[in-house]
Amino acid sequence: MTTLVSTPPDAARPRPTLKTWLMAVRPKTLTAGAVPVLVGTALAYSNGVGRLLPALAALVGAVLIQIGTNFINDFYDYKKGADTEERLGPKRVTQSGLIAPGTVLLGGLGCFALATLVGLYLVVVGGWPIVAIGVASLLCGYAYTGGPFPLAYLGLGDLFVLIFFGIVAVTGTYYVQAGVVSPAAWWASVPVGAIGTCLIVVNNQRDASTDVKAGKRTMAVRFGQGFGRAEYVLLLVASYVTPFVLFARGYASAWVFLPLLSLPLVVPPLKLMLKAEGAALNPALGGTAKLQMVFGLLFAVGLYLR
Repeated sequence: MTTLVSTPPDAARPRPTLKTWLMAVRPKTLTAGAVPVLVGTALAYSNGVGRLLPALAALVGAVLIQIGTNFINDFYDYKKGADTEERLGPKRVTQSGLIAPGTVLLGGLGCFALATLVGLYLVVVGGWPIVAIGVASLLCGYAYTGGPFPLAYLGLGDLFVLIFFGIVAVTGTYYVQAGVVSPAAWWASVPVGAIGTCLIVVNNQRDASTDVKAGKRTMAVRFGQGFGRAEYVLLLVASYVTPFVLFARGYASAWVFLPLLSLPLVVPPLKLMLKAEGAALNPALGGTAKLQMVFGLLFAVGLYLR
């Protein structure tokens, strides 16, 4: 069911400012695009196959896709009635009337266009496999909330993040530098994707009461609060077990255990996830984003050092 929401007509909207565009960008979410590239690049340099320009291009492309996805998500969640006056999370620029819906959508498509230009260089470097990765990433970024089969509304948002902001991003970053994908890169993608997915789990857990009204069938809506809590815990466990696997298989030195230093950052968001609901989960979202960045940086350093 789509909920009708009222926003100012385009003529009555204030001109978008840098502040409102930054609000639409959602800077705290950009770790989801940056961390996989940092991890894949650190591993590539550790193995003696790192290349600076492809790494930078991968970083720019990933962040552009993340921003574009955020803009398109902002637009379609408003259009589909998921973002209303009842919203429990941070303010969204489309729903709040700060930027016209069409402008937000064009912003998202513009970011995708820029990402495509960056991708052309990566195709030259990495060949046709990069075409497949790039096209799939752009299509799924748009289809996260847009198109006839929006992934987030079908309960597939968690899987999308795990695959594209974990497995694909880490192994793709490694591939454009090395020309192959090492077994270590596949393993390294697990915690990156898992903690990235934790962000979606918190978001969906918080918004379950409003998502159900808009027909947004996230995992939290389909299976309830208990499932979301269990999913969050399992993703964290997978993240912290992976360094032990990498070490046991000889893919990394003892430095790979550096991410364990981030364990104290797990406690605050985990406590909230296990007890809180609704808007009370907003700090858990920020805490999980902080955990993702700190874990990712420590993981990248640990993989680089041998």
